[in-house]
Amino acid sequence: MIIDENVLLSDEIAVYRLRSLYRSYGYTPYKMSKFEEYDLYVRNKNFLVSDNIITFTDISGKLMALKPDVTLSIIKNNKDTPDTVQKVYYNENVYRVSGSTPAYKEILQTGLECFGRIDTYCISEVLTLAAQSLSCISGEFVLDVSHLGIVSAVLDSLGVSPAVREELLRCIGEKNAHGARAICEDESVPEAGIRMLQGLIAAYGDPKTVLAALDDLLPADLAKKERQELAAILAVVPGDNVRLDFSVVQDMGYYNGIVFKGFVNGIPVSILSGGQYDRLMLRMGRKSGAIGFAVYLDLLKELNRPAAEYDVDTVVLYDDSVDMGTVRDTMQSLIAAGKRAVASRSLSDTITYRAIADLRK
Repeated sequence: MIIDENVLLSDEIAVYRLRSLYRSYGYTPYKMSKFEEYDLYVRNKNFLVSDNIITFTDISGKLMALKPDVTLSIIKNNKDTPDTVQKVYYNENVYRVSGSTPAYKEILQTGLECFGRIDTYCISEVLTLAAQSLSCISGEFVLDVSHLGIVSAVLDSLGVSPAVREELLRCIGEKNAHGARAICEDESVPEAGIRMLQGLIAAYGDPKTVLAALDDLLPADLAKKERQELAAILAVVPGDNVRLDFSVVQDMGYYNGIVFKGFVNGIPVSILSGGQYDRLMLRMGRKSGAIGFAVYLDLLKELNRPAAEYDVDTVVLYDDSVDMGTVRDTMQSLIAAGKRAVASRSLSDTITYRAIADLRK
């Protein structure tokens, strides 16, 4: 059966396209319960998009939560396989406060997770799929990629306290080079360190160009392994829409290595977010590595879809004088011709129409 995408909303179209994309790379579908024990989420609130969680008490007296996140649930219910690789994708409803409204919503979310022995190829494949996911949604997109190992090495080199480090990390995320300088000067950070930090904040653009600039900006031995890893990974990620942007930061208590966010024209916030989260796996007692991403489909409704000029092409009018077979044949003929038609006994002021087929005698 051919699906007419004209009758689908943007998020529904995305689900079909993304499911096909992930299956073509060997990712298998993963299904889960709508709820988990509340304790799973309260222990990892900083990992969640929103810490507003809907809870209820089940018949055994245990406090449960409607699922606000998919990744935590998959990790909890999956086997730890540090020597092999598991690749899964999901289309699941999550329940949380949406960024577009201050109310709880049931949100359809899709994404993928790769667990186990995560190597350079696994990371490059996930980045490739992230870029292709965005292209399934819009031809105008950008995938911004960062490496927390490089960000962490630069911050470590400044020799500041953990509290100051957190302030500087916030400045990096906000691209606030002026604020970062002010904090560093208060902490008596040498000028060379300040310029290095500001250069990292300002770095943005084509991966090869930015990596070459980093080689001039950073000492040769600072994050050398991470820079080489980043270059190797991005060299095999296709497309001209990938950018290096070290302002993409995630909670370092959970994430490590490559992190990324995706944007499409017409939506002012990221619609895709992901990265490596080996530290979350460790916190949950796992030895496996992990990388994945989620696409926030609630942001896609009616994206770039022109409003229909009319609700239907034709209104087919009939009354008791018209044979019902004639109404049926007229409707089927119009639909077979690709028209949108509605059969009605009278004209309605609740729909707009292009033409009238009046069968009444």
